[in-house]
Amino acid sequence: MTVNIAVLVSGRGSNLQAIIDNVENGRIKGAKINVVISSKAEAYALERARKHGINAVFLDPKRYDKSEYDREIIKLLDSHDTDLVLLAGYFRILGSEIIKTYRNRILNIHPSLLPAFKGLHAQRQAFEYGAKVAGCTVHFVDEGLDSGPIVLQKCVPVHQDDTEETLIARILEQEHIIYPEAVRLFVEGKLKIQDRAVIVRD
Repeated sequence: MTVNIAVLVSGRGSNLQAIIDNVENGRIKGAKINVVISSKAEAYALERARKHGINAVFLDPKRYDKSEYDREIIKLLDSHDTDLVLLAGYFRILGSEIIKTYRNRILNIHPSLLPAFKGLHAQRQAFEYGAKVAGCTVHFVDEGLDSGPIVLQKCVPVHQDDTEETLIARILEQEHIIYPEAVRLFVEGKLKIQDRAVIVRD
């Protein structure tokens, strides 16, 4: 059975591209990206989707209040028989209705070692705090802010000569590795949530 994936985006979509590449090269087997939904019309992620023959949809948040917008997203997800929702640079907080509808079927990538440095500009937070180790986290999405069960993490050392920009770039390299890997594990049915822990089954 094919796992149908929907990806929510707002920006350039480099993590989207990493997942597309892993589906197309067979690293992620048994999955298909059916739709990419953007909250911004100018998001380059939409162009990435079109280049690979994926349905690309701009859904304008200015046309709806928040709950209406979330219901429109759910309609789009349902119409594409979505099994797994991925957030890839999506600059909006999901409403409870989406989370309830797709409970334990929404993954997000965050550029810090959660639970440290939640929210926006996590790399800047780590850099300004003087952290010696930064990194990235793939987690399931729940109603809290970057608070869902953790699937995978990758450490990235903070060098003395780093700038915020160099740190961002090195973390992003690791995001492009662990996000497709987490998707692969989900698609293969190897992830089990037990309390707060995510068990990776052999």
